[in-house]
Amino acid sequence: MNAPERGAVNILAISVMVLASVFMFGIARLGRAASHSARADTAADAAALAAAGALATNLDSNAARTAADQIARQNGALLIECRCSGVVARVTVALGDARSVAKAEVRFSCLFGGDGC
Repeated sequence: MNAPERGAVNILAISVMVLASVFMFGIARLGRAASHSARADTAADAAALAAAGALATNLDSNAARTAADQIARQNGALLIECRCSGVVARVTVALGDARSVAKAEVRFSCLFGGDGC
């Protein structure tokens, strides 16, 4: 193998390594985004349930927001919005670049073994 061919192989090898690195970096970012999305969904569900529980206990929207905020933080998320009034809690949380919305409803008839619960 002469010297010019040896140089071409080095350039080709470096190009393949750079492309592989870029590809792996992209895959890692996609995985991280999917993980954040799933964790944000979990945090939103838990926060909505906590808020609904507070509404069921005392029908206080401030207590519901406090409960939702606490649970969101415990799940590593930030509570963005909490629309908690009456018997419906709707929360929005953010975790990294991911946002998730969840809703929970208090059904008082279910407390006493009602149908459809």
